[in-house]
Amino acid sequence: MKRLFYFLVKQLLRYYNHVYFRKVEIYGYENIPQDGGVLFSPNHQGAFLDPLIVASMTPDQMTSLTRSDVFGGPFQWFLDASKMLPVYRIRNGYSNLKKNDLTFDKCFQLLSEGKFMLMFSEGGHHDEYFLQNLSKGSSRLVYQAFMKFPNKKIYLQPVGINYGHHRQPRCTLHLVFEKPIEVGTSLDPSLSEAENINNLKIQLEKQMKKCLWLPEKSENYALLKQKINQHSTQLPFEDLKTLLKNNPSRLPDQDEKTAFTRFIAFLLSIPNLIPLWITRKVISKFEDLVFISSLKYAMGVFFFPLWWFVSSMSIAYVFGNTVMMWYLLICIFSAFLRQRILLL
Repeated sequence: MKRLFYFLVKQLLRYYNHVYFRKVEIYGYENIPQDGGVLFSPNHQGAFLDPLIVASMTPDQMTSLTRSDVFGGPFQWFLDASKMLPVYRIRNGYSNLKKNDLTFDKCFQLLSEGKFMLMFSEGGHHDEYFLQNLSKGSSRLVYQAFMKFPNKKIYLQPVGINYGHHRQPRCTLHLVFEKPIEVGTSLDPSLSEAENINNLKIQLEKQMKKCLWLPEKSENYALLKQKINQHSTQLPFEDLKTLLKNNPSRLPDQDEKTAFTRFIAFLLSIPNLIPLWITRKVISKFEDLVFISSLKYAMGVFFFPLWWFVSSMSIAYVFGNTVMMWYLLICIFSAFLRQRILLL
């Protein structure tokens, strides 16, 4: 049952990604290894949206490492079905750190069997385009897995998630898979464990920066960030990355919203006023603004279709199927058009 649940959710999200985003461009898909275990290491700009994007757009099932405090509640079955493993931190209590041994043993076994895994190497999620300082967690994990299974191929896969907007749906997404790091051929037997792990981290950082539009925080980062908009993100990944680095003045600026466009956006909100209001109430419960895109993604895939179904059935019961069909078309069309205007 859990395998079926995972398969259905993965397929649903794979198609839904092309609804939530205006365009999904995937680069370097051929770089994903097929002959060994792979630990995917993406940047972390979108809270729980990031693992959903990577897991749904890769070819095989993926096990994710997740903070332990979300386990053990009423959603435990769904966490297990979603192939998540708990990671314990100091804040969870020093005595709990020993439980990581069991988690990591499972990780080593999965990688030795050629499975896919996901682990974020940045210290935490954020909403900036540049790469944050990497921890050694992912590099240590693949190193220890290879030490335990030296005859198996194990890879560290750099991934870049580039959102055209960190808050709004219907932006463009560039998902980039850089060439993987094969652990066995990257180690130096003359170096210590700590030195080898650090070298893996340095290689990973270098490869991950290749996957990002703006890999580093430069002096003019704020200005360059403004050049990432609904116009510029229509360019191929390498073209946009090159222009941001060498000639950003050639990139179009973000359009300014006028009072008229804001008024039109308000009018287009009316057919979906109730689900939009509920979405805002849900978002207001979260102080961390990085969760905004994730919450909109979740509400869009579950709550909006549920609202449209329930309200459409009510209208069909009272006014008939013809009125219901017109109502449903207006709701969906206005939602997409409103979002297009908000991105101007």
